Amino acid sequence: MVSFIDSHKGKFGVEPICKSLPIAPATYYEQKARQRDFTRLPERKQLDMRLKEKIQRIWNENFAVYGVQKVWIQLEREGTSAARCTVARLMRELGLKGAVRGKKCFTTVSDGSNPRPPDLVDRKFKANRLNQLWVADFTFVATWNGFVFVAFVIDVFARKIVGWRAAGSMKTDLVLDALEQALHERTDKDGLVHHSNRGVQYLSIRYTERLGESGIQASVGTTGDSYDNAMAESIIGLFKTEVIRRRGPWRNLETVEFATMEWVDWFNNRRLLEPIGNIPPRELEEMYYSNLENPAEVAGLKQTSLR
Repeated sequence: MVSFIDSHKGKFGVEPICKSLPIAPATYYEQKARQRDFTRLPERKQLDMRLKEKIQRIWNENFAVYGVQKVWIQLEREGTSAARCTVARLMRELGLKGAVRGKKCFTTVSDGSNPRPPDLVDRKFKANRLNQLWVADFTFVATWNGFVFVAFVIDVFARKIVGWRAAGSMKTDLVLDALEQALHERTDKDGLVHHSNRGVQYLSIRYTERLGESGIQASVGTTGDSYDNAMAESIIGLFKTEVIRRRGPWRNLETVEFATMEWVDWFNNRRLLEPIGNIPPRELEEMYYSNLENPAEVAGLKQTSLR
């Protein structure tokens, strides 16, 4: 009604319009005053407006992918208490929604003729310490200049991405470069197991020799389905949902590479991950290092089951 009066008051005036509508002129002027000065609003409305500002900021700062649960948890982490239902209501009013996963895509090209390492994981993606188990996989991104392939190496303990690489080819160099970054990132590799699918890149002589040189034990899934490398598939699914599908179309390798770099930094340092207690991977690793005398205390904070 206020907007209707705003649209026609220049021609008819406020009071004449109010005589024909079920609204008093004083009510109209009060509503206009509240638009100019939100402190004149009822206390609940003021609280809602302040919460909306924080919700919008959190959503914007986190790649616009957080849903109600993550926004609500982040508010609590920042010291702002609010009911989850209130956050849900305000996000609806703001038109904010979380990212929704799409269909999976598969890049594995298996070569059954080559010998492969045993499956040391058996779909149990659990680790009680850093550098106990790494998982690796890669995916593809369609661009205007052709396909771009992005490889990841993930430490299972905190689900931190310790190595990644983007390239215009899915040859062995792609996954080997991601591995080299992970080897540079982590110096303690005693007892480390590296798990992957049966892709020819991971079974190549160059890749297996590099694992052996580094004292890393190789593990490869046996059945060849997505469950054999479920954790890597899950994180790649987040990458495709939170970056690739939301920010495309993509021009070329450089644009994908830069976006991946931004996302990995956010994922490792700020993204809340439910399976590790709704904290970022970096935070769990810091807790681990601060409790090296009793790492079981840190391991107990994690939820080791996959979503």
